[in-house]
Amino acid sequence: MLRALLSTLLTAAVVVPLTAVARLPVPAPPPAALAPLTPSTLTSAYAANRANATEAARTAAAHAAPRRAAADRALAAPSRHLLAFDGRGTGRATEVLGDIAHARHIAVLVPGSDTTLDTYARFHRAAAALYTELTHRTGTPVAVIAWLGYETPATVSTTVTTTTRADQAAPRLRAFVRGLHAAAPAGAHVSLLCHSYGSVVCGRAAPGLAADDIALVGSPGTGADRAAALHTHARIWAARGSADWVEHVPHMRTALFGTTVGFGADPVSAAFGARVFDAADAGHSGYFAPGSASLANLARITLGRTPEAARG
Repeated sequence: MLRALLSTLLTAAVVVPLTAVARLPVPAPPPAALAPLTPSTLTSAYAANRANATEAARTAAAHAAPRRAAADRALAAPSRHLLAFDGRGTGRATEVLGDIAHARHIAVLVPGSDTTLDTYARFHRAAAALYTELTHRTGTPVAVIAWLGYETPATVSTTVTTTTRADQAAPRLRAFVRGLHAAAPAGAHVSLLCHSYGSVVCGRAAPGLAADDIALVGSPGTGADRAAALHTHARIWAARGSADWVEHVPHMRTALFGTTVGFGADPVSAAFGARVFDAADAGHSGYFAPGSASLANLARITLGRTPEAARG
């Protein structure tokens, strides 16, 4: 398996840079200047980010980037609530579904590889599916936040096999969750729902992260060999569907070319020590599918309830 992994890495090291040469970055204005996050600044933040996304759409259209222009326009719609937006490069956005100023339960979704502004629509669908599930399960105010706050790695690249991008993202995620508590009601229950490479981000951010629960789905690992090594007071949950190809990713870490490749122990293994919940037959992209066992259990975790255990 190590030889196969090395072959993949070497191929990616050659192919990905050559491919990237043909992809010029999409220009966009710098992000809007925002006041610190509080309940009273939410409305102005939403308005400023919508205006910035509108300008980014115009710029993208003027530079013959219709896909990006369409994605920016969608985020600029009056119905969308953006806590942050940056249309430069692959793009970043943080979107709120619900009212965080009154929410008693808040889920922060952390995405995996290949999530950019160009592919943001599928990430939004996942957040919307969870928000719908939550509102069907409780009359208590809830919110879901889609946090595309870092540059995700490409699935076919060397960066997806190391913690480098996750290490860069971790302090941003910690700072965001810390700021979120300033806008949410005191004592609000905050859960991080981390998918694929996003679970590596959550693992690296875990120490000092102000969250009650961290759920890892479709995870290749966290960079730690045990849940206790994440050094967090949050409860650690993990699930993997029977149709998820990530099961076949080697759960290993090895030094290679001056960096560490791989993410360590399998989060659903008994040795890791997470609380394993049922994801039934979910595929790698199916954890937030409406009507799925995994979505129901992620909603339970968000609401502070106990999810159904994984079936043997």
